[in-house]
Amino acid sequence: MNRIVRHLHRLALGLCIAGTASLAAAQAAAPSYNVGATATGVPFTFLDVKTNSIQGMMVDTVTAVGKAGGFSVNVQQTVFSALIPSLTARKIDIVSAAMLKTPARQEVVDFSDPVYSYGEGLLVKGDDTRAYVSLDELKGEVVGAQVGTVFLDMLTKKGIFKEVRSYDSVADMTRDLSLGRIKAGLGDQPIMAYQIRQNTFPGVKLVDSYKPVNVGDVCLVVRKGDTETLARLNKAIAAVKADGTLAKIVQKWGI
Repeated sequence: MNRIVRHLHRLALGLCIAGTASLAAAQAAAPSYNVGATATGVPFTFLDVKTNSIQGMMVDTVTAVGKAGGFSVNVQQTVFSALIPSLTARKIDIVSAAMLKTPARQEVVDFSDPVYSYGEGLLVKGDDTRAYVSLDELKGEVVGAQVGTVFLDMLTKKGIFKEVRSYDSVADMTRDLSLGRIKAGLGDQPIMAYQIRQNTFPGVKLVDSYKPVNVGDVCLVVRKGDTETLARLNKAIAAVKADGTLAKIVQKWGI
């Protein structure tokens, strides 16, 4: 009887060790990715001063995608204009921010399937009552946009403005706008709408009558040719769309 008990004990111990080894092997096999996100793109990405960590819709999204795809993410603060350079230099592995998919960017990096879509918003002073519909109505004026965004390229290529000024952040742009240094600013409509609702940008407003012309997709971004990571992301994105996780994230952030 004692021999049987000892045998069962050894068998249980062996199974426990084997299970622990299998778990350790699985954990070791699970990939981990460094993710670049900005501190100035609320509600998509922003620095939460209470926790000193990057939060937002795109942080929740890449975290959920990681959970669905069986990999972990390490979100790092990166200036928007440095996101793609950091990606190509292998300082980060994935970009998760309010970055629209464009042909120019597609020449340098690869985009996942879309997780959200939106267009540009036109920002003016709070006392500007004109119902702007297009950028053509701002011909000859001084306008601005954030560095590294498609909106700065839009304004520059338009070629009808007295001057196009570039800013490191939307906050810097709205400050100049409220002071009358520029006539209007162009930027991510959901970001600016959210911050105006939070009273972050006093003295300015979004033009409700403006019709965006550059509606695009927000995606997760990887290095050009990184087909393995891209396939893993797309499979996980499909999963969080199918089970309603992504829809709940979008609803949570009010966009």
